[in-house]
Amino acid sequence: MNLSLYSISAFLILDNEGHRVLAKYYRPKSHPNALNGGEMKELATLKEQKAFEKGLWGKTKKAGGDIILYDGYLAVYKHSLDIIIYFLASPGENELMLSASLNSLIDAQSLLLRNQLEKRGVLENLDVVLLCLDETVDDGIILDTDAAAIASRVSRSRPDTTDITINEQTIMNAYQTVKDRVAQRIREL
Repeated sequence: MNLSLYSISAFLILDNEGHRVLAKYYRPKSHPNALNGGEMKELATLKEQKAFEKGLWGKTKKAGGDIILYDGYLAVYKHSLDIIIYFLASPGENELMLSASLNSLIDAQSLLLRNQLEKRGVLENLDVVLLCLDETVDDGIILDTDAAAIASRVSRSRPDTTDITINEQTIMNAYQTVKDRVAQRIREL
């Protein structure tokens, strides 16, 4: 058995009608056994990918399962409101590791999207979703399974905010500034 770090073949998000929301297929050139000796078919063209995704959605559209073997791929998936999120891998991969990775990715995305892990939230925050995916999986290699760590590396830095205290002095300064500008405008006329 050839061991390899390359464990994920694809990441998919499909909506509740089976349409692609997001898809990322991994085909590393340096993978020693890219297709595991012919067990899995290569999904090279968009047409093949869409047909595969439609069939996969047909098998997984009903809630209840979370792991399925479909068309030579091991699919680990989770339902979230109006989307289904998948990791695809070769049939020989560790299902528990894939499931832990998918769960941590979903948890990190939920943290970053404030529990709005739905189609609209994913599309509006596509940059965050993709950064989260990139922090979890790199070219098919699982990097991290800690949702909090993933979310902390992805989270948007907040702009430098200074506390503005409003008191009598700031109100008087604002009043004086407006008074001076009005007086200046009147003199200009």
